Amino acid sequence: MKTIELNGKNLTLDLMHEIAFASDKGIKITLHKDVIVKMQKSRDYVLKLIKEKKAIYGINTGFGALSNKQIDDNDLGELQVNLIRSHCTGVGKPFERAIVRAIILSRVNCLIQGHSGISLETVELMLDFLYYGITPVIPEKGSVGASGDLAPLAHMSLALIGEGEVEYQGKQLISHFVIDLIGKKPVVLGPKDGLALINGTSVMVALAGLACYKAQKLLKLADIISAVTIEAIKGSHAPFNPLIAKLKPHPGQLEVTNNLQKLLKDSEIKDSHIDCGKVQDPYSIRCIPQVHGAIRQTFVQLKSVVEIELNSVTDNPLIFAEEKEIISGGNFHGEALALAMDYLSMGLTELCNICERRIEKLMNPVFSDLPPFLTKNSGLNSGLMIAHVTAAALASENKYLSHPASIDSIPTSTDKEDHVSMGVTAGRKLWEIIQNAKYCFAIELLCNMQALDFQKPLKPAKALMPLYDLIREHVTFIEKDRAFYKDIQKILNLIETNEIIDCVENSTGKLH
Repeated sequence: MKTIELNGKNLTLDLMHEIAFASDKGIKITLHKDVIVKMQKSRDYVLKLIKEKKAIYGINTGFGALSNKQIDDNDLGELQVNLIRSHCTGVGKPFERAIVRAIILSRVNCLIQGHSGISLETVELMLDFLYYGITPVIPEKGSVGASGDLAPLAHMSLALIGEGEVEYQGKQLISHFVIDLIGKKPVVLGPKDGLALINGTSVMVALAGLACYKAQKLLKLADIISAVTIEAIKGSHAPFNPLIAKLKPHPGQLEVTNNLQKLLKDSEIKDSHIDCGKVQDPYSIRCIPQVHGAIRQTFVQLKSVVEIELNSVTDNPLIFAEEKEIISGGNFHGEALALAMDYLSMGLTELCNICERRIEKLMNPVFSDLPPFLTKNSGLNSGLMIAHVTAAALASENKYLSHPASIDSIPTSTDKEDHVSMGVTAGRKLWEIIQNAKYCFAIELLCNMQALDFQKPLKPAKALMPLYDLIREHVTFIEKDRAFYKDIQKILNLIETNEIIDCVENSTGKLH
C-alpha cells in the first residue's frame, strides 16, 4: 500500500489520476500536520463568531436569494443538513468511479487549506471513502458551474451524512450501512460544513484534470498514427524537415516535427519513392505539424488552468482566521475551467477532422494507388468503406459537441446568481469528444495497417514495425469482408491500455 500526504498545495495531475484509478485500499492519503492546525484555527474562528451573534452568510443565514434570513443558533446544524438535502437535485446517469474519486480528492484538497471552516472529522471521512473504495452515486447533470457544483457535490455530501447511495464492492447501497461496515460514523454537520462541502469547482476540476491526462495520450497517438498513414500512402517526408518548423517556431509545431522525425526514420517505403512524380501531398498529410501542433496549445492552456485550480480554495464565504475576517467572494465560479475545456474540445475536434481526412485518402484509389476501400476484390467486398463512414459520423458529432458551453449563461436564484460558467457541461462534452477521438484513431489504425500490407515487401520506418506487429497480433489482414466493429474494439483496447504508445516509445524513446 502506498501512502500520500497532502498539504493543500502538492496535488498534481499525475497524482489525481493515480488516486482516481487506484484500487480499494491501494493508496492511503494522510494530511500534513500544518494543514490540520490551519483547519482547526479556521473552525475555531467560525465558532467564535457564532457566539458573538454576527450574521455570516451561509453559517447563520439562508442561502442564495435567502441570504437575508437570519437563523437561530439552535438550528445551525439543521440548516446545513437541509442545505444538502435540498440541493440533491441531480439527474441523469451517475459519474463513473474515477471521476467521483477525483471529485472527492479535489474537494479535500480545497478544504484542508484552512479557509473553509469545516470540521476535521468531515474531511477524514472523505479520505476513508477514498481508501475503502466507497463511491457516492453522483448524477452527471444539474450543475451550472457557479455557485460551485452545488447539486453534484450535494449528492457526494448526502453520502457522507449517511443518507445517500454509494457503490461499494460492486453493489449500490445506502451509505449509512457502508460507513458502519468500515467501523466509522456518518458526519454530523455543524456550522459551515454543508456549505463548504458543496460550494466549489471540484466536479469541474475533476472532469478537466482527468480529461487532461487522457488528452495528453491522444496527442502522442495522433502523431504516431499519422506517421503510419504517411508511410501507408507513400507520403512525402519533406514537409517534416526541421528547417521548416524553425521558421514558424510554435512550441507544438516543433514538438510534432520532432516526433515525426523520430517516427519516420529509416524507411524502406520512403526510399522507394524518392524520385516519384508527386510534388505535394494534401494538407491532411503535409500540414500535420502545423495542425497537430496548434491543437497541442489547447491542451497546454487547460493543463495550466487545472494545475492552478487543483490547489486553490474555491468555496464561499472564505475564512481568514489570521486576519480575523470572513469574506464573501466568487472563487466558486468555474469560468477559467469552462473556457479552457471548451478550447480543448475544439482542439480535439480538429484532431478528429484531420484524422477523418487521412482515412479518406487511404480509401481513395485515385490518390493512394491502393485498392478501393483497401480490399482486394472490391465490389464483391465493400472493404473499409463504412469504417470510414463511422469516422465521418464521429468527426461530425464532435463538431456540435465542441460548441462552447462557456458562452452560455442562465440566471437562477431570483437573478442573484445571474452569470454562470456551465463548466460541468463543458467537461461532460469534452469527455464525449475524447472517446470519439479514440474511436477515430482506432479506425485510422485499422485502415493504415491494411494499407501497409499492400506496400509489402517494402517495410515502413523501423520505429513503426513494432506497432505493426502489435496490431497484427490482435487484428489480422483483411482478406474479405467481416464484422469490422470487432477489429475496431480490439484496437481501441490497445489505445485504452496505452500499449500502442509504449511499444513505439520502446523504439523511439520518449516522444513529446
